[in-house]
Amino acid sequence: MPLGTLDRTPPPFFKQGPSALSKLMFFSALALLLMVADARFRVTQPLRAAVATVLYPIQWLALRPVQLARQGGSYFEALQSAQGEEQAARRKLALQSQRANQVEQLAQENERLRKLLALREQVTTPAQAAEVLYDAADPYTRKVIIDKGLAQGIEAGSPVLDESGVLGQVTRVHPLVSEVTLVIDRDQAIPVLNTRTGARSVAYGDPTGLAGGGLELRFMAGNADVQSGDLLTTSGVDGVYPPGLPVAKVDKVERRADSAFARIHCVPQALVQGARYVMVLSPVSAQIPERPPGDAARETARKGPRK
Repeated sequence: MPLGTLDRTPPPFFKQGPSALSKLMFFSALALLLMVADARFRVTQPLRAAVATVLYPIQWLALRPVQLARQGGSYFEALQSAQGEEQAARRKLALQSQRANQVEQLAQENERLRKLLALREQVTTPAQAAEVLYDAADPYTRKVIIDKGLAQGIEAGSPVLDESGVLGQVTRVHPLVSEVTLVIDRDQAIPVLNTRTGARSVAYGDPTGLAGGGLELRFMAGNADVQSGDLLTTSGVDGVYPPGLPVAKVDKVERRADSAFARIHCVPQALVQGARYVMVLSPVSAQIPERPPGDAARETARKGPRK
C-alpha cells in the first residue's frame, strides 16, 4: 500500500473531544438550570416520584433488619418491665391481704375488749385485765397462762372471765404469770343456777365433749326440769364466783331408763379455745369482812369451853 494512502488520524479511542473545562462549564450550567427549573416549575417532581416508587421496596427490605433489631430490644425491655410490675403488684397484693387480715383481727379484738369493758361495768367485784400468753404444756389438762401474777396482786382461786362469760379459775400464781384452769378441765367444778327454773346444780368439766370440750351437769334426776337452751349462771354459793355470771348453755339432755340420773351436756359461753384478753376478779371470799373479835369471843362463851 502506498504510504500516501495511509489514514494518519488517531483512532476513536484516543479522540479527545471537548476539553475538560468546557465539559465542566456545560454541566455546571445544566445543573444550575435544572435546579432553577425544579425550584420554579417543579419539572423533576414526577421523576422523583417515579424513582421513589421504584426504590421503595429496596428501602423497605434494607430497613427490615434494623426494625427487627429495634423491635426485639423493645420486646425484651417491655417483658422485663412487665415482669417487674407483676412482681411489685404481687408484693403489694400480699401486703394488702396481710393488712386486711390484721384489720379484721384487730376489729374482733376491739369488739371483745368493748364487751369485756361492758361486763366489767356490770360486775361490782374488783377486777383487772390480763392477756392470755399461751396454753399450758400439759396435754392432759386444759389450762392457759396469763401475764399477771403476784406482782400485780393476783390470788389463787380468783375467777377469770372473758367477754362472754366464765372462762376458768386461777389455780397457780407465779411472780409474773398465773395459771388458769378452764371450766372444761376434768378437775374443774363450778356451782351453777338454771336461770329458767332457779334450780342449783354443779357443772363439771368435760374435755372430751363436742367442739373441743364442754361441761356436764352430774347427779341430776332423770325427771329434772332441764331443757336444751337453758342458761346456766354462777350461783355464788361457793364463795369464789360472784352470782349471775354466764357459764354455759344446755346443749343436750339424755334421759335413760336404766339410770336414775340424766346426762346433761352443756356448751361453755366463754371462748375456751380462743380467748385473748380476760378479766381476773377477786374471790368473793376475800371481799367478806372478817368477823369482829367481840363476836368470836361471844360465840366461844356461848358454846362453852372445850373438854
